Amino acid sequence: MIGFYTVMEGVIAFFMVAGGIFAFIGALGLTHLRDFYMRLHGPTKTTTLGVGCVLIASMCYFSLVKEGLSYQELLITVFLFITAPVSAHLLAKSALHQKLARFEHTKDDIAELREQGEDDQPESPGRQP
Repeated sequence: MIGFYTVMEGVIAFFMVAGGIFAFIGALGLTHLRDFYMRLHGPTKTTTLGVGCVLIASMCYFSLVKEGLSYQELLITVFLFITAPVSAHLLAKSALHQKLARFEHTKDDIAELREQGEDDQPESPGRQP
């Protein structure tokens, strides 16, 4: 019969491997995507999940070793999941305000990125006013 510690070691290993895979995918997204807006999306989502998985693995490990719940990792995980989307949103709003160039094949028509004289063009059918 498989013991409790063996199962917990498997759970910890799963979260460590999943965290590493998420962080690797985020790094690939950062290097391979074409403009700032695309680059912001990949690492924000996947790296948050990667660090979250590693912190959950750490929480499980130290709870197993100390035989008590580890609150530090839980607080770090909650803080990370709250602050990462907010910081990504603020970076995107700042990029829109600075009118950073975007990849020309991006499908969406972002009103904030249009030049001053382009507002007279008719709206596309899929865009909401």
